[in-house]
Amino acid sequence: MNIENVVAVVTGGASGLGEATCRLLLEKGARGVAILDFQEELGRGLVSELGDAAFFCKTDVANADEVHIAIERTVEKFGAIHVAVNSAGIGIPSKVISKNSPISMDLFNRVIQVNLIGTMHSIRSSALQMLKNEPNVDGERGVIINVSSGAAFEGQVGQAAYSASKAAIIGMVLPVAREFADYGIRVMSIAPGVFDTPIFAGAESMKESLRKVLLFPKRMGLPIEFAMTALHIIKNPMMNGRTIRLDGGTILPAKL
Repeated sequence: MNIENVVAVVTGGASGLGEATCRLLLEKGARGVAILDFQEELGRGLVSELGDAAFFCKTDVANADEVHIAIERTVEKFGAIHVAVNSAGIGIPSKVISKNSPISMDLFNRVIQVNLIGTMHSIRSSALQMLKNEPNVDGERGVIINVSSGAAFEGQVGQAAYSASKAAIIGMVLPVAREFADYGIRVMSIAPGVFDTPIFAGAESMKESLRKVLLFPKRMGLPIEFAMTALHIIKNPMMNGRTIRLDGGTILPAKL
């Protein structure tokens, strides 16, 4: 898909991987990006920096109605949706058994609701709008990119909820891509490894521990490197129904 004149929806777009994706899409000629995020101050600050081509809608992706309204508001502003990047997610570490107590099912459910159910909320609402797009020469109407994680493959101790949610995202990619093929909508997933995002703010000791186990390069991934991968998926029509591992070849140990 030609990036020029594209309208993208980015969940979790106010910071980290999502923010970098919004910035790069506009830099490369996208007509507009809608930032769907719960962080209102960050979202509105980003819009004030990026200008009229950016739009913020405070959204809890775990709430189907809020996602649906945000998608409709995006179409009202920009006229269409061609790309959806689903990067909203949370990671609340907790062992299944800790101090003789079981994991809180409210915590487990919240992670699943945001990471997995939230992704499906965006997929279904965005795809409905993509169906209205005029197909290009390949018959393509849209591209959906879901964000998984290396934890889907090698989750660490305390990541049962997070790993389960991210593995389920990978499990959805092929069946949804097969279904959406009839509509001309591609579906992909990116599974990032250790990236330097706000989740590590102030955790310098943890960053240093991570650097010791990274393969190459010997540093955490940069959000722009995720955004570059998303951009390539959008532009390359042969990328469909698969998950790209973006981790520098690193497999983290069970514990750090």
